[in-house]
Amino acid sequence: MTVILSTIVVLGVLIFVHELGHFLAARSVGIRVERFSVGLGPKVFGFRRGETEYVISAIPLGGFVKMGGMDDEVMEAIEGGKEAQPAAPGGEDGEAEMPGGPSVEAMAPRSRAPRQGDFDSKSVPARAWVISAGVVMNMIFAFLAFTVVAAGWGQAAPDTTRVAAVHSEFLPAGAGGLAALPIGATITRIGDRPVAHWGDVRDAVLESPDGPVAFVYSGPSGELTAVLTGAEARQGVLSALEYWTEPVVQSVGRGSPAAQGGIQPGDRIVAVNGEEISAWPELRSKVQENLEREVELTLNRGGGLLVRLVTPSAEQVPDPTTGETRALGLGISGTGPDFVFTRVPLLAAVRTGWSDTVFVSTEILRFLRDLVTGRMSARNLGSIVTIGELSGQAAAEGLPVFLRFMALFSVNLAILNLLPIPVLDGGHLLFLSIEAVRGRPLSVQQRVRWSQVGFAVLIGIMALALGNDFLRLLGR
Repeated sequence: MTVILSTIVVLGVLIFVHELGHFLAARSVGIRVERFSVGLGPKVFGFRRGETEYVISAIPLGGFVKMGGMDDEVMEAIEGGKEAQPAAPGGEDGEAEMPGGPSVEAMAPRSRAPRQGDFDSKSVPARAWVISAGVVMNMIFAFLAFTVVAAGWGQAAPDTTRVAAVHSEFLPAGAGGLAALPIGATITRIGDRPVAHWGDVRDAVLESPDGPVAFVYSGPSGELTAVLTGAEARQGVLSALEYWTEPVVQSVGRGSPAAQGGIQPGDRIVAVNGEEISAWPELRSKVQENLEREVELTLNRGGGLLVRLVTPSAEQVPDPTTGETRALGLGISGTGPDFVFTRVPLLAAVRTGWSDTVFVSTEILRFLRDLVTGRMSARNLGSIVTIGELSGQAAAEGLPVFLRFMALFSVNLAILNLLPIPVLDGGHLLFLSIEAVRGRPLSVQQRVRWSQVGFAVLIGIMALALGNDFLRLLGR
């Protein structure tokens, strides 16, 4: 039930936000709005206020704002609007109906001069603003959600100060001694500041005065000194230190080498090719050393030891632990530590909201680039099933995590809507760009034809994503 309700909330809110952007932008430039619908297909509930009918429709996979004079016959049929009326055989324009149904020309509406309040009566910039406003609203929602979480709950930080790895290549001059920090040691103090979680570690490093800074640790006990001068040196130290993560599997990617090798969520990986490991970075390092080569993984499952043979893949995908594009490896994510939220001032929360929005946008664009170039497998596409699973998982983690998930998905919705596929916002913007260059719009017939092509492409993508989810559920 949590999965269903969380999915309805995510899709309902984000679709409403997107369509509200179109609606407000249309009203801002004097375009008449005939219908505002959340959902597609048959109307479930609705009411009329003024010239606009507000509707909730049966299929919660999209929405639309129907504007006066905006002729889009393909989307009108999908969205539950009035059906196109075919011309009678031998009608006033001499158009004959094709065998099996009306021709595209017959289905297209008759050309007429745009009336005041029609979409086509407005300038190209005004129409571009209306079309892009849905995307703008989704990005604004993401920024606000990230900001609200940072301001209301604080900045998330791993609830540990235990060190899992020190990447010496990132250490700046003067801080090389930190490479001797024992793996598994717990940092207890940096300079004169005690540290209780990784947020404290981050703040202590960033806010330490220039000069020598003591790093005190326990388990084993010791002290190391690093000379920190300037923001770049401090950031280098933070990049070099990696917090402790247990080598316990949280999720297994569909179709991944781990799934094919029989690895399951909850498995603790204790050895690779007979060499014991105790932290996630050790596992990651050994896997990256053996890409495209079979490795023997020893697992602790329910208190018993199992051995599984897996061949890590060199295929490029987003790393499940960092979000960065890297080799697929096993295709698993770890459980990670618990997180605590540290309060931040409002201005810092705004900066966090902006930086999180930019980061997520960059990663989604990188994913699309790699998908187009073939570096990313199309098996990584997911459908409503994946959205439901992720929504349920995020909801189970609490409101701040759920809001951050909605923000991430809102950015995803915005960017995907900008793809230059007719029937999407990006396709409409493409039509307007052509009109701006040609000095006149494409004919209605041309737009209908291209919209039919775009609709077929969109259905194909949706079928592929849904097929991926079914294969994953079948364990393939």
